[in-house]
Amino acid sequence: MIKWGAAAMALGLVHLAAPAQAAGGKTLETVKARGVLNCTGHDGSYLGFAEVDDKGNWKGMDIDLCKAVATAVFGDPAKLKVVPISWAQRWPSLQSGDVDIIIKASGGTLSRDTELGLQFSMSYYLGTTKVMAHKELNLKSLKDANGGTICIPAGTSQEQQVAAYSAELGIKLEPVLIEKTEELEQAYFSGRCDLYAQWGPTLAIARIAKSRVEDHVILPDVLAVEPEVMIMRQGDDNWVDIANWTLSTLIFAEQEGITSKNVDEIKAKPTSPQVAKFLGVTPGMGKGLGLSDDWAYNVIKKVGNYGEIFERDLGKDSPYKMDRELTNLWNNGGVLFPLVID
Repeated sequence: MIKWGAAAMALGLVHLAAPAQAAGGKTLETVKARGVLNCTGHDGSYLGFAEVDDKGNWKGMDIDLCKAVATAVFGDPAKLKVVPISWAQRWPSLQSGDVDIIIKASGGTLSRDTELGLQFSMSYYLGTTKVMAHKELNLKSLKDANGGTICIPAGTSQEQQVAAYSAELGIKLEPVLIEKTEELEQAYFSGRCDLYAQWGPTLAIARIAKSRVEDHVILPDVLAVEPEVMIMRQGDDNWVDIANWTLSTLIFAEQEGITSKNVDEIKAKPTSPQVAKFLGVTPGMGKGLGLSDDWAYNVIKKVGNYGEIFERDLGKDSPYKMDRELTNLWNNGGVLFPLVID
């Protein structure tokens, strides 16, 4: 048995009791010095997640998450530069420093972690990979599609998911790989492909956007469940912390009923010690991250909570009217939960 000397034990206790020092990693320093956050867009329109409106402004869930991170750092969602990139450009753009964070419907996978040197946030959207088919083909499931052609977004995890699932079913499908979403959807809706494999929300949105709901069926097969995450370079834990706490802030605010409309009222009269700290009434929310103590208040005031973002971009207040399904709070049948504020 190892015996600890009194001095060593005392030193250990002092170390354990030492308060966290003000943080600030290299990425945060770079972003602050630049004066703007460089975050991912899309090379075209990825409806509901990253698209450009008729006034030339970016909008969508991924864009709003970019705005939330920019607000956490600067207190201003306008301190954001959206960099349009393709699926294949995501990783080189991050590694080269052209973007500071990837928020682009991207899944957390083993190879991206261990081979590409990436780090992930908690999941902000739990999506399934599914397949849409022309209704006239009268397919009941993907097993009925043996020998068919299938449109797949190039440079994404869907390629491997389709290959693995079709092998499991014992069928052969001819892949048509196209990178740009608009071109991919054009190929499918024009009849070049029998099937269209994509992230489930994207299929649902595409079918609605084309006003072709009755002509296309989303098959019951679930090829994969993929947690969509914010992605950073490895080696800067502070930046990963900022991403995670920004996401947690959006979820915590929804859980506590704090919205962009009532946040000032709740800040004036906090409902709990945790809420007081969360909104910067009492200190401690920002120091360990290298941010101001009112950063979470700014995020909710200027961007909204998670529910507000979802409904605005994908849900009832959007053209797509999507249900939240699994991407709901833990206490409302979903999988989202915040980290603990103590």
